[in-house]
Amino acid sequence: MSADGRPTVRIVYCTQCHWLLRAAWMAQELLSSFGSELGAVTLVPGSGGTFEITLDGETIWERSRDGGFPDAKLLKQRVRDAAWPERDLGHADRAG
Repeated sequence: MSADGRPTVRIVYCTQCHWLLRAAWMAQELLSSFGSELGAVTLVPGSGGTFEITLDGETIWERSRDGGFPDAKLLKQRVRDAAWPERDLGHADRAG
């Protein structure tokens, strides 16, 4: 959590795998949906095939555990479910 109590997201990505653009796109999607409700979205360079997304230190997506990469809809739902479970994501909550 940030100093003012807003949730923070951390995206650790593998530089050897060239996953910076994927990590940045996911950060952009989260910031577009949640904006100032988030305290920070931080990109952290890593190695060894890592791609992990945490919210306030809790893993919400891990590439090897969860089988690849999340799509934007699923990632937004997981962040929402962990931070603001009562919130409606509009089109991202609808089937399709």
